[in-house]
Amino acid sequence: MANDALADRELREYRDLMKPPSQFRDGFGWTTIVGIIFCGVVMMPGSIYLGLMTGGGMGSAATWVTLILFNEIARRSLRTMSAQELVVLLRAAGLIMAGSALFPGGPFGGFVYRAYLVTSDAVRDAGLKDAFPSWFVPAADSPAVAARELFHIDWMVPIVLLVACWLCGFVARFTLGYFFFRVTSDMEKLPYPMAPVQAQGTMALAESDQKQPITSASLAAPRASAGGSTRWKQFSLGATIGLIFGAFQVGVPAVTGLFLDKPVFLLPQPFVDLTRLVEGVLPATPFGIALDLGVIMLGLVLPFWAVVGTFAAIVLTMALNPILHASGVLSSWQPGMDTINATFANEVDFWMSFNIGAGFAIAAISVWGTARDLRAKLREIRERRSVDGEPGGLAEMLATPPGRGDYPLWMALAGYGVSAAVMVLLSWSLLGFDPVILVFLIVFAFVYSPLISYVNARLLGISGQSVDIPFVRESAFMLSGSRGIGVWLAPVPMENLGGQAQAFRVNELTGVRMWSMVKTELIGVPILFVLSMVFWAFIWKANALPSPAFPAAEVGWSLQAKRDALLYSSTFVPPGQEQAPILDSQFMRAIHPRIVATGFVGATVGFVGLTAAGAPVLFVYGMIRGLGQLPHYLLLELVGALVARFYFERRFGRDVFRTMAPTLLAGYFTGVGLISMATIALMLIQQAVAGPGL
Repeated sequence: MANDALADRELREYRDLMKPPSQFRDGFGWTTIVGIIFCGVVMMPGSIYLGLMTGGGMGSAATWVTLILFNEIARRSLRTMSAQELVVLLRAAGLIMAGSALFPGGPFGGFVYRAYLVTSDAVRDAGLKDAFPSWFVPAADSPAVAARELFHIDWMVPIVLLVACWLCGFVARFTLGYFFFRVTSDMEKLPYPMAPVQAQGTMALAESDQKQPITSASLAAPRASAGGSTRWKQFSLGATIGLIFGAFQVGVPAVTGLFLDKPVFLLPQPFVDLTRLVEGVLPATPFGIALDLGVIMLGLVLPFWAVVGTFAAIVLTMALNPILHASGVLSSWQPGMDTINATFANEVDFWMSFNIGAGFAIAAISVWGTARDLRAKLREIRERRSVDGEPGGLAEMLATPPGRGDYPLWMALAGYGVSAAVMVLLSWSLLGFDPVILVFLIVFAFVYSPLISYVNARLLGISGQSVDIPFVRESAFMLSGSRGIGVWLAPVPMENLGGQAQAFRVNELTGVRMWSMVKTELIGVPILFVLSMVFWAFIWKANALPSPAFPAAEVGWSLQAKRDALLYSSTFVPPGQEQAPILDSQFMRAIHPRIVATGFVGATVGFVGLTAAGAPVLFVYGMIRGLGQLPHYLLLELVGALVARFYFERRFGRDVFRTMAPTLLAGYFTGVGLISMATIALMLIQQAVAGPGL
C-alpha cells in the first residue's frame, strides 16, 4: 500500500530528471557579492513593503530578476557566466530575500513584531506585559519600543543573541545536514524526486539556448552565448501584468497614504472578509476571498493534485464548522465575529487539538514508513553484495567522494557536537541554569534533532515530503514544571535539518562545489543583517506597525499575538501569586484530549483509506495542508491550478508549460515588486522633505 503511494504517477514524473555532472566547479566570485548587494539594496525594501501591505512576497521574483539582469549584463559584456555562477548567484539572492509571510525582509522584521507583541492587547489581557526578558525584547516603556527606535542600545543583547544563534545554526546546517545528505544520497542512493525540479528551476537560464536541454555535459562546461530567449519574453509578459495589477493593488494605497490620513484601497487588502455576511448560512466559519492575482499565478505553478487536495480539505472544513457549532463544540464563536476572531475561537475550541492529533498521526506513519524502507534498503544492499560479490566494507561507503568539496564524516559529527553544545549552554544560561531544563535541552540537541532530521531527509529522499512532530517542545517544557515565559523565547537547540540534505543534493545536480555555498552564506548573511536592520528601522520609524497603512500586517500580527499569548500563559505565574497547576492554564484548557485522539484516528484512517483507494500522494498531503485553514487564498489557488491543467497544459503541452509557469510567476512578482520599490522611494522623498520630526 505504501509502496503504491511512493510510486505515485505524478511524483514519478519528477524523478530522475537530471543526473549529476562529471565535474564540479566553484561558482562564488565578485559577481556573487555584487548580486548580494544589488538584491539587498534594490529588492529587499520592496519585498518588505509588499509583505506588510498584501501579505504576499517577492522573494522568488527578486532572486529571478537578479539572475536575469546579471546574466543579460554579462552577455552584453561578451562574458559568459558558467552554470555554477548562475546557481550560486540565485542562491545568494534567495539568501538575501529570506523571510516569512509575516516578517519579510530578513530577521529584523521579527524584532519589530516583538516590540508590537509586548504592547499588544492580547499580551496585556493575559497579564504578560512585563514578563518578557530583556534578552528577547526591551521593556514596553523603553524608548526602543515607545519611540520605535531599532537603533537603540536596548536592542543590543537581542541582536548579539541573534548573531550567536546564526553562527551555531550555520555550523549545524553544514555538518549534520551534510552528514545526512551523505547517508541518504551517497550510501542509501535515495532518489530525492523534488531535487531535480529545484535544480531545473535554478538552471533555467543556464541553457545555451531554448533548444538545448540541461545535461551533465552542459553543466560541466561554461555556458555558451545565448540569443534572444523565449524565456525572457515570458518573464517580460509576467512583469507587465505585475506592473499593471500592482499599480492598483499597491501603488494607489501607497500614494494616497502619503497625502491622506488613511490610504485608499481600490482592492481591499489583504482580503474581503465575508465571515459576517455568511454567518447565517455558515455559522462559525471564517470566509472571504483575496483579490490577488498573484494567488492565481501561484496556482499555475503548484502541483495540481496538491491544490485539489487542499481545496477538498477547505470544503470539508467549511462543512464541519457549522456542524461542530450546532453540536456545541465551537462554543466560543459569537455572531458578528470577523475572520481573525472566528479563526482564533475555532482554534481554541477544536482545530488546534485536532491538528495536534493529525500531526502525530502523519508523523507516526512517516516514521513507520521510514523504518520499513530502511530495512528493505539494507536487505537490498546485502543481497546485491552477495550476488555481485561487492566488498561491502563500511570504509568504502564512508569514503569521501572526489570533486564535490566533501570532507570526512567524523568532522561533520564533531562540528555538530560542538555547535549543539554551545547552543545548550547558551539556552541553559538564559533560563537560569535549571538542571531539569538542562536534561531536556540535551535531549533536544543530541537525540531529537538528529532523529527528526534523518527521518525528514529520508522522506524527502523517497517521496519529496517532510514531516514535523507537533508540540514536542511545548509538551516537554510543560512536563519539566518550568515557570515563566522564557522557555518559549529562548533559542532552544531543536532543528529539523532534513531539508538541508535535499539542498546538498540540488547542489550536486547542478555541479556546484559545496564550499561555494559556505562562502556565499558567510558573506551574504552579514550583509542581510545590516540591510534588514536599516530598512526595517526606517519603515518602523515612518509608520507604526501594524497600522491601517499595512492591512496584511494588521491582520496577521494580531492573530499571531493571540496565539503567542495563549501559549506563553501556560507557564506564566503572575507576581505575588502561587504557582497554579499547569492543567489550569488557558493553553492547556485549549487542548482537548478527545479531539486530539479524534484527529489522530481520523488522519490515520483518512491517510490509509486515500492511499488504498489510489489517491495521488500529493492529494493526500494537500488535504493535510488544508484542514482547518482559511479559504481566503486557497480558493484562488484552485482557479489557477484548473486553468493551468485544463487550458494552458493542453495548449502548450504539460512539459512546456511547466517551464513557462515559474518564469511568468517570477515576472509577475517582479512587476508588483517594482511598484512596491517605487512607493518606498516616494516615502524616502517625503521623509526628506518633511524632515526628521515626522
